Amino acid sequence: MNTVPSIAPVTRDLAPTRDLAPTRDLARWCASMSADDIPQPATRWARHCLLDWAGVTLAGAHEPLVDILCEEILGGEAGGPCTVIGRGRTASLYNAGLINGSASHALDYDDVNWMMRGHPTVPVATAAWALGEMLDASGAEVLAAFVIGYEVECRLGEMVGGQHYANGYHATGTLGTFGAAAASSWLMKLDTGQTAHAFGMAAAQAAGLKSMFGTMTKPFHVGKAAMNGLMAARLAARGFTAEDRGIECAQGFAATQAPGFVARAVRPDPDAPFAVESNLFKYHAACYLTHSTIDAVRALKDCHRFAFDDVAAITIHVAPGHRRVCDIAVPRTGLEVKFSIRHLAALAADGADTADLGLYTDAVAADPRIAALRENTTVEPRDFDDDMLARVSVRLVDGTMLEGEANAGVPASDVAWQEERLSAKFDALVTPSHGRAAAGVIRDAVLSIDRAASLGPLTRLCGEDRGTGISAG
Repeated sequence: MNTVPSIAPVTRDLAPTRDLAPTRDLARWCASMSADDIPQPATRWARHCLLDWAGVTLAGAHEPLVDILCEEILGGEAGGPCTVIGRGRTASLYNAGLINGSASHALDYDDVNWMMRGHPTVPVATAAWALGEMLDASGAEVLAAFVIGYEVECRLGEMVGGQHYANGYHATGTLGTFGAAAASSWLMKLDTGQTAHAFGMAAAQAAGLKSMFGTMTKPFHVGKAAMNGLMAARLAARGFTAEDRGIECAQGFAATQAPGFVARAVRPDPDAPFAVESNLFKYHAACYLTHSTIDAVRALKDCHRFAFDDVAAITIHVAPGHRRVCDIAVPRTGLEVKFSIRHLAALAADGADTADLGLYTDAVAADPRIAALRENTTVEPRDFDDDMLARVSVRLVDGTMLEGEANAGVPASDVAWQEERLSAKFDALVTPSHGRAAAGVIRDAVLSIDRAASLGPLTRLCGEDRGTGISAG
């Protein structure tokens, strides 16, 4: 693997103390890790995450928001060392991070982890992929960098707690910046001091607002997180300085964005599962907080075989936080449907395929049949022991009451079954643009990425624009 840069960095080692200092502790852990420290179970979960990331990024590569970014950012750029996925273009490292990261979240179909209350893979995988391509890193190195960046953002998420998200910050954008910086710092072999400076720069750039949900700016948060994390690590490697206690210092990230922040030891039990092993994958192309409700309505429909016209009303009992995230009362666009739990409950009662990207259109948002049931659907906040639990009551026109519940917040226990489901999801996402044979080649290459000496062949496959026949190579 190539290294960067040749300029001698200005750093200082952070001496260990008994006191918790999150910036230093996370930096020291990150800098001390080797690929051999990551066990096979975590590696397998990481391959699943990258497969899911590749699928949603390829499928999102021609979304309107990505078109706009490419027109604005790449219009005068001759190219660069990094592939713009699915666009037949190359770009600079930072621009590839921005565009690929935005594309990866454009469909809102990527994975989540409740340790960080957000989407962990997209900012970290985007950064590790782009930098790994530029440095000609091996697949195993990129996979290890991903696991390390994922761990950092999730452990920081545990320290931040729920108030950060509740106050309106989009954790995927904020915490994802730290994850992208960690993965990038590790790939460049930065020491503890350099990595701490990178985290300081990440703290200064971390941003993202939940008020942007349902708009193009939500996925833009991911692109910026990847880009800013890459920039933080690259600048730190060149001697660019930042407050090396940027997470916990006065007026730092925790003080300004995370009331209730509690410093914690980083992996006090080294034999504990890695954070990536608690990843949750999406099998409905909508906000994850709607998934338990969709599953509960679908289970009742499968069990009782009612028709859409049999349903008079639906009542949804979910944690109060759902109202602030995914309860758009009258969705006007396909994108807003993804954040309308009532509209999605009505669609599930109609037997709609909520995994189908083609479902989320402006026409579906305006469908009078679905809108009528949506208007007869209520959301009642309830404090459950598990915030992901949804309890649903369906009242039929004959007065029959049906009740059920579901919880989409439990990680899979059968990892082989998970791989089968993710492979099917990947094929469904990529086959329309690339064809079944090419989709299979990319899928198999991602699932064996840790055996690849270089990302080159895989990035060339993913860089092709099958809509135009243009290759990025």
